[in-house]
Amino acid sequence: MTHHLQIGKEGCNPLTELVRWLTEHRPANEEEGQGLAEYALILALIAIVAILSLIFLGDTINDLMSFIGSTVSENT
Repeated sequence: MTHHLQIGKEGCNPLTELVRWLTEHRPANEEEGQGLAEYALILALIAIVAILSLIFLGDTINDLMSFIGSTVSENT
């Protein structure tokens, strides 16, 4: 389905025609953008929690990984 925008009809302002066309062809469901924004906020929250966890638990995680690595290398 092709929609054609006819700008420059006699007696019509091109800007008025553009606004009319955009109004007629806007998506019916405006909640789609809201859902996308909510997902972005959730991802940002997860990223912040992950960064804070690494900042506060970084030394503990480093020690644990070093222990696991040395144990694996001793047993191989």
